[in-house]
Parts: sequence; structure tokens; C-alpha cells
Amino acid sequence: MFRMWAKIFESNRMIKDTVICDGGQDTRTHKIFAALDQICGEFDLEKPIWLDSTIAEFKRHDKVRFTQDNFIETIDFDYLEIHVIEED
Repeated sequence: MFRMWAKIFESNRMIKDTVICDGGQDTRTHKIFAALDQICGEFDLEKPIWLDSTIAEFKRHDKVRFTQDNFIETIDFDYLEIHVIEED
């Protein structure tokens, strides 16, 4: 089972969160992008842009924060954090 936890923070407080589960046979990369698509749909957000720094952080920690720099539109929170909490 693959599970990703997504949290939205504003003023150092978590204001929304969700956990996306995927039991499919896709690759890890496909599961990550599919989970991010579900998260953006649930939170009514555009998809964030993966910058080189966010890719490097995600590879190191299985966790990354998407700030205003990762979004084209203006966001009304400080950052979106995603974290892989379980993998097959």
C-alpha cells in the first residue's frame, strides 16, 4: 500500500490535511503524481511546479513543501506539504 499525507499550513498551523492511498501496481513515480492530482482536486488547487530544489528535497526526505514559488496562481496559505508515509 502506498500512502501520501498532504497538509496545508497557514501561520504555522495546519488548516487542512488528507491521506491518499493507492494499492495499484504502478511505479512509485506514477503513484506520487496520481496522489498529487487527487490532492489538488480535493483542495481545489492547481498542480504545483516541481522545481529542481523541490525534487532534490523530495528525493532526500520523501517529503517536500510547495510554496508560492511552485504555483502560478496566488495561493491563500503559506505552503502545501506532501509526505510519503507508507510504501509497498
